Amino acid sequence: MSRRRRARTPALISAVTAGLLPLAACATTTETMDPADGKPAAKAAPGFPYTVTNCGVTTTYQAPPKRVVTMNQHVTEIMLALGLEKSLVGTAYLDDRILPAYEKAYKSVPVLAAEYPSKEKLLAANPDFVYGGYASAFDAKDGRSRDDLKASGIGTRLNLESCADGGTSTSTSSASPSASTSMDDVYREIEETGRTFGVQDRAEKWIADARTTVASTADGLKGVEPLSVFVYDSGDKTAFTAGGRGIGNELIELAGGRNVFADLDKPFGDATWEEVVAREPDVIVIYDYGSTTVARKKKRLLEDPVLKDVPAVRNQRFAVMPLSDVVLGVRAPAAVGRLAAQLHPETVK
Repeated sequence: MSRRRRARTPALISAVTAGLLPLAACATTTETMDPADGKPAAKAAPGFPYTVTNCGVTTTYQAPPKRVVTMNQHVTEIMLALGLEKSLVGTAYLDDRILPAYEKAYKSVPVLAAEYPSKEKLLAANPDFVYGGYASAFDAKDGRSRDDLKASGIGTRLNLESCADGGTSTSTSSASPSASTSMDDVYREIEETGRTFGVQDRAEKWIADARTTVASTADGLKGVEPLSVFVYDSGDKTAFTAGGRGIGNELIELAGGRNVFADLDKPFGDATWEEVVAREPDVIVIYDYGSTTVARKKKRLLEDPVLKDVPAVRNQRFAVMPLSDVVLGVRAPAAVGRLAAQLHPETVK
């Protein structure tokens, strides 16, 4: 999990030609999409101007961004779910396979790098907007910070779940920095992205369908006793696990579980194996991604003598979730049902 969660927060995009609308920032954190030549902005597009505060950065858009680079799979899938593939001039960093429904659209988009592209490669795509899934997408060491990109005339958005990684509220208002990410944040991510790109109607339809999906799972779980759940993402000397602030914790609760490390005040973090033993999880949810297979992770858990009396290990109660299911993206609503079916198979009709 070293590449993903510990440093997990993606970065975005590049240079703008003279005819595009770049972000000219004010001295602080407020930005406005204005013409590059400093002349008055043209008449706003329908639904614009639109002002949004994202992870502490307030931006006013006079029109939708036209040349977008996405960094990280879950934000790429958000764009594809909203039918915005023609706005994409580049993408980067998959964790697993793109959802089949979006595969054809994804293949029409240039892949800039297997992981994060260099700043030079990013700028070569000539974006006017970069959409990052994790804070690591905007890594200052690589010259891809949001401020660096703003200086190049490039607008940015960071997925709401990653606001929490830096201790910034996922809300544009007064929510506490320690507030947990919820399914409402998924809906907000889609709604704000839809409005930014002028496709609010598509966003609203997606949200309505997603709410129906989540409600259907909840109906099937009525009267079910929650099971205690430990998430095993990765780790050997310690366990890298899901804490209480990420969407992964919300998915567990909505699927009829109780995260034994919900008191960990971050989306992800390390726990000792002794703590895992003490919390006696009924089920272990294994996150599936990267080069370490689920079979290898399961073998490590089953063969560790320290864990032999943990109920989930003793009874070999495991569930598996692809990483892309357990981040703040379009897979989350359906992922609740998939996890519920593994935790409570008796509820599946």
